[in-house]
Amino acid sequence: MDVLAAVPPKAPGTATVSANSSTPQIPREHTEPDPPGLGLYVHVPWCLRKCPYCDFNSHALRGEPDEARYLQALLEDLDHDLETAPDRLVETVFIGGGTPSLLKGETVAALLEGIRQRVALAADAEITLEANPGAVDSVHFLDYRRAGVNRLSIGVQSFDAAQLQRLGRIHDPRQAVEAFEAARVAGFDNINLDLMFGLPEQTVVEALADLEQALALAPEHLSWYQLTLEPNTLFHARPPALPEEEVLWEIQEAGLALLAEAGYRRYEISAFAHGGRRCRHNLNYWTFGDYLGIGAGAHGKHTTGGAVVRYWKERHPERYMEAPRVRGERRVGKAELPLEFLMNALRLVEGVEEALFHRRTGLPLGRLEPALSRARARGLMVKGRLQATARGLDFLNDLLLEFDHE
Repeated sequence: MDVLAAVPPKAPGTATVSANSSTPQIPREHTEPDPPGLGLYVHVPWCLRKCPYCDFNSHALRGEPDEARYLQALLEDLDHDLETAPDRLVETVFIGGGTPSLLKGETVAALLEGIRQRVALAADAEITLEANPGAVDSVHFLDYRRAGVNRLSIGVQSFDAAQLQRLGRIHDPRQAVEAFEAARVAGFDNINLDLMFGLPEQTVVEALADLEQALALAPEHLSWYQLTLEPNTLFHARPPALPEEEVLWEIQEAGLALLAEAGYRRYEISAFAHGGRRCRHNLNYWTFGDYLGIGAGAHGKHTTGGAVVRYWKERHPERYMEAPRVRGERRVGKAELPLEFLMNALRLVEGVEEALFHRRTGLPLGRLEPALSRARARGLMVKGRLQATARGLDFLNDLLLEFDHE
């Protein structure tokens, strides 16, 4: 949309003056949020091996996955979910996991066709599939492209053989490069690479060598993020020796400079795009949009009748296929909405306009006071916009604590 071609509407939640009265009309404490954009997340729960740092709902395969049965469950699940989002345009599809690239091309084609038959899919919809080197080949990539996948996210994590072994990855550096090159040959012109830093005993030189190798491939998007030890993972139970804080700061500062020099714009804490190729699906999350979530362990969010509701599905693949529908849900209370909104929006380097808070939550901007004033006084947020300063991004957890229980 050409924003210069239209007069922008008045920001929701601001006082207005009636034509018949000079008394300002005060907005209600809570009005119905505007329906945000809608994405669709599809979870594929299988992996060849469970990585020691992974806290996602993934299950190591024992034999061949029952793709036909899982596909049937996914589409039945989608039919149930659409009852909460009738007649809404789906703008993005993200097939994540697990390892979706374990699926045959014909399964992905049937999935996308089933989605098209059930939803109004935008003509320019971004359709992403996650792939892992070592669990995909050039034939798969060609089949995915023909099926309608137009964006790939390849989980490289590192180009260092020793680090890949420590991380429990099934591929080696050569396979990582070959997977990227095969994706290019298959016609993909929108590729993300996942790359981690702060790996066990990693030095600054090693971390930057990883990043330089990724930049040499020239992907359109890079997700470059620090390894963290998540609960319920092997690394959390048996922590490896990770770099000291000073080393991590040096890696981050040098890495950000490298990315900027190569023309990658940081638009989210861990996301960098070249040529404007930002991930639209993730942007919907970060701007507190709605999304359907289908598949074992998938989560979703919908805004209905003034309420923001989060829901989730059965985690175990076998039990999910027996009953593919919502296992639980919760309505996000008014007291929780400010922090939930900001936990997403403040990850964006440019933040969001203040008016979006009211449009997504139905709450007036005043609900963020006095925490908003305190954060700005501390130099953690800019004025006139819900946006963290450079210091605020560096200390985002500390910033968010200002809004906890506001």
